[in-house]
Amino acid sequence: MPNATQGSVASLWRYPVKSMLGEELSAIEVTERGLLGDRAYALVDSADGKAATAKNPRKWPTLFGFSATFIEPPHTGASVPSVRITLPDGTTITSQQANINQVLSRALSRTVTLNAAGRADAGAVKAEEYWPDMEGLDHRDTVTDFPLPEGTFFDCAMVHLLTTATLDRLHQLYPQGRFEIPRFRPNIVVTPTSGEMDFVENTWVGRELAIGDSVRLSITGPCIRCVMTTLAQGDLPRDPGILRTAAQHNKVSVGVYATVERGGMIRRGDAVKV
Repeated sequence: MPNATQGSVASLWRYPVKSMLGEELSAIEVTERGLLGDRAYALVDSADGKAATAKNPRKWPTLFGFSATFIEPPHTGASVPSVRITLPDGTTITSQQANINQVLSRALSRTVTLNAAGRADAGAVKAEEYWPDMEGLDHRDTVTDFPLPEGTFFDCAMVHLLTTATLDRLHQLYPQGRFEIPRFRPNIVVTPTSGEMDFVENTWVGRELAIGDSVRLSITGPCIRCVMTTLAQGDLPRDPGILRTAAQHNKVSVGVYATVERGGMIRRGDAVKV
């Protein structure tokens, strides 16, 4: 049973559309499928049926120029609500509009459809990942396919956690790099109780985490990073040194993955225990 306090929730993040910028929240419900509404939608390439992902920036170079928020908050047991998407030029469009696929296809220069996760007719979905030519990476300078978990648009696990200690440690190792939360797209950011700069969450793998009054997560493994962390987004510049530092000092991982053992509400400031 978790009993040792490790820290507190610093921030919570949800990404309504896969590989678009998301939204920071003060509280959210955690379900067996992760944070409610997370990766609820994805763009699917009509040519090959693969989900659009910034893991392959050669094919999808502008995805991080798009952002998505829910028009109404999601509710357990209800249909996924509509989303509002802001395009790189500042134009906004909602999933309620009949021409949304045409607008998105024109903006991306590829024919795409906006799909909701869990559709009965969706079947298994794959995505592509480009591996830069960088020491410490497998499949260097190649593109590989990977399957998404059945009925979801997650790359791997349902929940991704990251500590501020890890970001501080990486910045210490590469001071010119901007190791800011959006680069790593976590769901839950934890500030450890101790002030040391270290890869704290590595020690959580194989253990159970308690957050707040009810949520229990099983930490399943490290989050191996990819080219997405190096891409420009918002005011963050392109920086291959971000991924290179993780490869050199923490086996290419930044943060950890988790599965949900028990759901419930979590809030910014909740205690985190291992």
